[in-house]
Amino acid sequence: MPATISPAAPRALVVLGLALAAVLTPAPARAAVADETALAERYAPVVRLVEQQGACGYGEPYQPMDVDALFGEPTVALRGPWNDSDLVRAGPSAAELSAGLYEYHLDFPGDPLEPGCDYETWARRLTAATGPTVYARVATGPGDPGKLALQYWFFYAFNDFNNTHEGDWEMIQLVFAAADAAQAMSATPVEVGYSQHEGAERAAWGAPKLELVDGTHPVVHVAAGSHANYFADDLYLGSSAREGVGCDDATGPTTELRPRVRTIPSDPAAARRDFPWIAFEGRWGELESAFYNGPTGPNRKAQWTDPIGYARGWRDHRYAVPAGGLLGTDATDFFCTGLRTASGALRRTTGDPAVTLAVLAFAILAALVAARRTAWSPSAPLRVARRRRWGQVLTAAARMYLARWRLFAGIGAAFVPIGLLGTLLQAFLLRPELPGEDGGEYATMVLAAAGALTVAGSALVQSATVRALAEIDAGRPVGVVRAYRLAMRRLPRLLGAVALAAVPVLLLGLTVVLLPVAIWLIVRWLLVVPAVELEGASAVGALRRSGRLLRGRWVRAASLAAVSAGLAVALGPTLGILLIFLGNAPFELVNVLSGVLYAVAVPLVALTTSYLYYDALVRERLDPPAADGELPAELPPPSPDRDMAQ
Repeated sequence: MPATISPAAPRALVVLGLALAAVLTPAPARAAVADETALAERYAPVVRLVEQQGACGYGEPYQPMDVDALFGEPTVALRGPWNDSDLVRAGPSAAELSAGLYEYHLDFPGDPLEPGCDYETWARRLTAATGPTVYARVATGPGDPGKLALQYWFFYAFNDFNNTHEGDWEMIQLVFAAADAAQAMSATPVEVGYSQHEGAERAAWGAPKLELVDGTHPVVHVAAGSHANYFADDLYLGSSAREGVGCDDATGPTTELRPRVRTIPSDPAAARRDFPWIAFEGRWGELESAFYNGPTGPNRKAQWTDPIGYARGWRDHRYAVPAGGLLGTDATDFFCTGLRTASGALRRTTGDPAVTLAVLAFAILAALVAARRTAWSPSAPLRVARRRRWGQVLTAAARMYLARWRLFAGIGAAFVPIGLLGTLLQAFLLRPELPGEDGGEYATMVLAAAGALTVAGSALVQSATVRALAEIDAGRPVGVVRAYRLAMRRLPRLLGAVALAAVPVLLLGLTVVLLPVAIWLIVRWLLVVPAVELEGASAVGALRRSGRLLRGRWVRAASLAAVSAGLAVALGPTLGILLIFLGNAPFELVNVLSGVLYAVAVPLVALTTSYLYYDALVRERLDPPAADGELPAELPPPSPDRDMAQ
């Protein structure tokens, strides 16, 4: 009968080998490892991850993991460096990786270009039996005998940032003025650096921005998705490769971890013996193109081979984004949303270029066809009571704004203090937020009040714009003050109409399922302000009047409102993004400029809806219409003091 080997035998051999190695290891080497382990335990980091509210929801689902969970795991494949289908072995061992295997890949189950919830589910199953883990290492740099680096390396199963990829290695590093770990035990760190994409940020030990637990454990705030490490729980923007092009969100609430520390010996031979995978020269993730490729391991990074030289390149600062922007239209939110959208589109193009390019070509073709099917001139901004084609409505509004830009910018600028008041209302009233359910209700009330103030302010700006346009068309002089004075005459009706429209729209929108109905109502009531100001309609009458004027013209009204509002909303943030990339401008200044530009652009939206109103009014009263392209003064100039519907 052939001999059989117990499944426990290989494990026993490993234990025996380790015990034998420990006995044969010289006493000085064992003492050095003991000092390194003690030093690593003393300064072990406290990790704070963005709390994930639910499975596969926003937040950080991945913990720094014990990489031993990958080895012998049948769902992990070792593949060659040639293409993504060269399977070498399923469930490779750490010993197999010790052969180096330059540019080989560890491949995890899932598609990094379409990750969905696959990696999160897999990682949760894989790490169920292990706790969060970091790998410590004590090292010196060539030419720096009087300095010592204590590094902590974190491995995450997946990087869910703009450049999605399997596997992610991050680290922090403490620097001591010491020759070895024994000396460092009786010293204080000089500085600490946190890795952030291709660079890192430093803090002097004891600096105000460095939070410590129990005096020695640095707190690391990990950005959701990218795993960049920060000193505070804030939102950070990056506009370069070293900073990371995108938005790192480390804001709370957070989940605190105290990872187990495993110390890699500083002696290379001992490190390879105790952690064979440290010699792996391949990549810890699936083979993909460009920045979607799996990352290299610690041993192939500059901070591993020259940790002190790496520290000399650290940044002194990384500025957080202010919470909220003026008028709720801050460029930083626009920046983050735009980059997320663009990154998703790029991933889809990389994964399936034919489909993505076909959709893009169809969208461009549809836009060109739509642009050619309308007329853009003559625009004729005066003699407002005319029929206008879709493009003529936009060009008339643009020409009127540019011709009287001081007037309309001034009308829009009055929205700035209203928006600022709403921002201050949130900033100050939310400070004493109550705990529990009462606190949530209180915060909701404050946000609702600030939102109502913003909506009312926007309606007042539109009202003043409508009045100014009517006065200009009638040949009467009008300025910012007169426009607002005229608008204030019917303010109660205006606010009543806006309130009646806002309540059902808000309630329907909160259901999510009925959101399309809310959008339909918003467009249906788009002409409420002109109905109040130019026809003297009551609050309820203005809603009905707007619905009648836009009957059968919903798509036309929706598309015009979307284009004009999109231009107004995008103008400020677009300039802000340019300032972020080209001028390295302070985020506070960028957001203020963005908000001001948005405010002065609001009258452009009001002008568009005003011309839409006049067009609908003329089409309602004149039948049959004139030939296409003709723009006669089909109605006399309107008088806001009489009911045009009569």
